[in-house]
Amino acid sequence: MLVDELFKVRDNLLNDCKDEDDFHSDSKLLSEIAGYTLQEKMTDSDDITECYFVDEKENIKLNGYTVNESGERLQLYVIDDRTIYEKDTNELLKSNRSIYESQFKRALRFFQRSITKKLNDNMQDSDPAKALSNKIASTDGIKSFDVIEIFLISLTSTVSWKGKNVETKTMYFPENKYNVKVNDGNEIIEKEFLILFNLIDLNFIKETEDSRGGVRPLHIEFKKTFNRTIEVIPASKQDHFSSYLCVFDAEILADLYMHYSTRMLEKNVRSFLQFKGANKGIRDTIREEPEKFIAYNNGLTITASDIKLSKDKKDRGKLVIESLTDLQIVNGGQTTASIYFSRKEGIDISKVMVMAKINVINQSKSDDLDDLVSKISRFSNTQSRVSNVDIRSRSPQLVAIKQLSESVTTPTRRKWFFDRVKGDFNTKVKFAGSKAATIKKDFPPAMRFSKEQLAKCYCSWGASPYLVKKGGEKIFRQLMESLNGNESIPPLTIDRGFYEELIAKIIMFRRLEKIYGQGPNAIGQIRAATVPYAIATLYSKTDKDSFNFSSIWDRQALPDDLDMFFDSLLNLMNELIKKYSLSDDFGEYSKKQELWEAIINSTEIHDFYLQETSRKIVNKYTKNDINEKTNPELVTA
Repeated sequence: MLVDELFKVRDNLLNDCKDEDDFHSDSKLLSEIAGYTLQEKMTDSDDITECYFVDEKENIKLNGYTVNESGERLQLYVIDDRTIYEKDTNELLKSNRSIYESQFKRALRFFQRSITKKLNDNMQDSDPAKALSNKIASTDGIKSFDVIEIFLISLTSTVSWKGKNVETKTMYFPENKYNVKVNDGNEIIEKEFLILFNLIDLNFIKETEDSRGGVRPLHIEFKKTFNRTIEVIPASKQDHFSSYLCVFDAEILADLYMHYSTRMLEKNVRSFLQFKGANKGIRDTIREEPEKFIAYNNGLTITASDIKLSKDKKDRGKLVIESLTDLQIVNGGQTTASIYFSRKEGIDISKVMVMAKINVINQSKSDDLDDLVSKISRFSNTQSRVSNVDIRSRSPQLVAIKQLSESVTTPTRRKWFFDRVKGDFNTKVKFAGSKAATIKKDFPPAMRFSKEQLAKCYCSWGASPYLVKKGGEKIFRQLMESLNGNESIPPLTIDRGFYEELIAKIIMFRRLEKIYGQGPNAIGQIRAATVPYAIATLYSKTDKDSFNFSSIWDRQALPDDLDMFFDSLLNLMNELIKKYSLSDDFGEYSKKQELWEAIINSTEIHDFYLQETSRKIVNKYTKNDINEKTNPELVTA
């Protein structure tokens, strides 16, 4: 029965989210869910800033948040704790919309109380939730955020009943608008926020796992969502695809970006382009010569897996698009984002029109569809800077790492499990039958890693910890570019030596996370930034190939003296991030290159590495004297 399978998914997830004392960890649950939302392109990053806040009297709760890369989308996370500890499976079957809506409102109230400055008195200065609340209430926050997107994590199955039979279903929640009028002392700001709700339940998690690294199609109904239709002209019909030509007005493109952001963009394009602010050339044309935009701009290339057409009875039977399924902009992402941010800056976009070619691909196999979309993206972007890097889960480099994980045994006679595609491990357990318990014992969470974790741990040993903090496809692209090489650097050899060093880096990263700690006994509340920053300083103070990672591989743990070294470094780094950050939101500011440059060039780091205890330990595990690297050349990405 499908419901039984969903509860197995639930059990697996809860087991993976236990801490070393066998208690459930909200932090680990958030981290797991972040992997699912990233895969589904609902978020730009798998990095969530934890900020546990509860006000029972006001019925407010927040577990974490993130801000998308382009800065206009605030994403709030709330966990329904009751669904974690509930034992009765019948109570975990939900069909009443109001149950979910009541939980969404808890996070929404955090935003509403913050923007009206009615929440700060209930928070301590060191609470990350206070930094977020202050940001929301600030003039900058009000102007920056356009969309408040709430993710409800509920370990329930959403179902419908037909007599005694139960069927799973997907429940959608209508968007809302929230209007504010604020006097900041200099001006009166009126703002309308778009409020979106996303339910992350067991159905969502299982569907994501079953997609085997794919993405559930983004279905856009122009008539229903935007009260618009798009006129098209059929251009070509081939065996594998049909092509259509159309013209989008800028308002509909801006609205599309506001609703769906980078979910519309093909993965390779999304991971490469920069979306902060509007491209100057595009913006200048919109402002100065909007009628000529269609002539100057190359337009959009769009792919979809299905199209719904109809004839507009009110307009002489013109052929119009009512909806597109699996819409992806494979060329023109910068154009779309720039139009949105131009409108956000107050520039009139009403006269701007954009040409578009839509390829509706008729492929039955998802792999074939993925390949065709990737090729269309590559060929469409030949005049842009998008590099030809395969950042999909099945890239040859990742396949090679997967093969090594299945063959290489550690000195402690164990193997690591590479969860190359979300759900790989659960699928292995599912088909193991009577051996399922043995597999779970052989591969506890501590001996498993995902491709996102691989990217973070591998790239932390480098000079771009701010990109590691961003997470998502930015750091995954850096990983794949490192493995692939370029015109001047040959690709890396993915062999046993590479694999052993990779596992050592994962062990180092995770050990630093444990040293830093979580909860009331932690060093601080910015672990996700402090760990990669600390590792990156060691990289920058030594020759990149000189560190003796075999000492970690052989033990499958950090040596005691390295433990002590990193304990001191993490405490220092925690204070330096706060000292050199130009924002109270340390987690978000640590995504900026400026912070890394300030810290790596600081006197505090210089002096720390010249201390006798630091020099002795570092020199023990490297081939060079630390004195030679006291003023390293800063390497940035």
